[in-house]
Amino acid sequence: MKLEELPSPCYVVDEALIEKNLKILQGVAERTGAKILLAQKAFSSYALYPLVGRYLNGATASGLYEARLCREEMVLPLRAKGKLCENHIFSPAYQEKDFDEILKYCDHIVFNSWSQVEKFGYRAKAAGKQIGLRINPECSTQKGHEIYDPCAPGSRLGVTLVSFAKGAGRTTPGRITPGKTTPGGKASGESRTLLELLDGLHFHTLCEQDSDALEETLRAVERKFGSFFKNIRWLNLGGGHHITRPGYDLERLERCIRHLEDDYGLDVYLEPGEAVALNAGFLIATVLEVIENDISVAILDASAACHMPDVLEMPYRPPLKGSGEAGEKAYTYRLGGPTCLAGDIIGDYSFDEPLREGDRLIFEDMAIYSMVKNNTFNGMPLPAIVLRDRDGECRIWKRFDYEQFKERL
Repeated sequence: MKLEELPSPCYVVDEALIEKNLKILQGVAERTGAKILLAQKAFSSYALYPLVGRYLNGATASGLYEARLCREEMVLPLRAKGKLCENHIFSPAYQEKDFDEILKYCDHIVFNSWSQVEKFGYRAKAAGKQIGLRINPECSTQKGHEIYDPCAPGSRLGVTLVSFAKGAGRTTPGRITPGKTTPGGKASGESRTLLELLDGLHFHTLCEQDSDALEETLRAVERKFGSFFKNIRWLNLGGGHHITRPGYDLERLERCIRHLEDDYGLDVYLEPGEAVALNAGFLIATVLEVIENDISVAILDASAACHMPDVLEMPYRPPLKGSGEAGEKAYTYRLGGPTCLAGDIIGDYSFDEPLREGDRLIFEDMAIYSMVKNNTFNGMPLPAIVLRDRDGECRIWKRFDYEQFKERL
């Protein structure tokens, strides 16, 4: 199928554009030795996981279901072909009912507090897993997006230096399988500190930022936590790195990575989500009606609230092929969705020609935080998901109907 033959609305994920991003990320890994993982919270179109796994070192999950998805759709298929693939997970708090299953799926488990390390860490080590602790460097580099700032006062994400120092030396009886040893070579029955259990540290403080923000954050991390680096083997720099964005400072990123490797002997992990699928997807929508109310309003079959929720949450104005800013071109319209929410507004755009019922619009950069966040508010149908191959041919990967809506209720 060609683009003009596809159903509306639908998401289109472009394989060639995904691969272009993956090659950039692979280049960083090859030049530095860092390991790069897909953050599934931004992009989980698992039909492309075999492609992602060919270029990256695996994926990271924010919960049990993402961890299982990575295991089933990336790790096992690639391991069957002889390629090792890592499966990481971080959660603010793990639940007892899920943890045995998490141990089955994941290689690295990152905890959010010393109490979680105390509760689950020994079991993870006994199962042969690497464990880490998320730290909070209390270094905010966000501008205007406080909702995405894990370093904001009162944050629930990561251990501050004060809390880290209090818990690091806490001594707890070992609970590892008899006969096994723990980090430092201690027998399983000996007491040890919680710090001795850790293999690594993790921080994630960025959101759609360049490597200057990472460099600033690393200075804070080193100043506060650098004395503990001798106790660990890896440092995970989290996500939010806009590595595949035009103009991103790759050289600075790679200097930061090499500094950690050369000066501290650490292995380095990165967990980009957006960078994997940045500018690699589209949302096709159709004009249903045009009305006048102080401004021309075009009602579409695609909803900001349902199909591109980051438009309202960030907020941001998605790029639209062939359009301009309001007033830039001859005809300006406010584009809105078909739901009852008064604020279901995508944005104001201008066009060279008037919009008419049946016109198709193509929103760009719609592979990230759209399919993973969409919803069926007002009974809105979910858009179909389409994969476009390197030759430009499209195939419908998923369709959604009334039954999917009903099953979510």
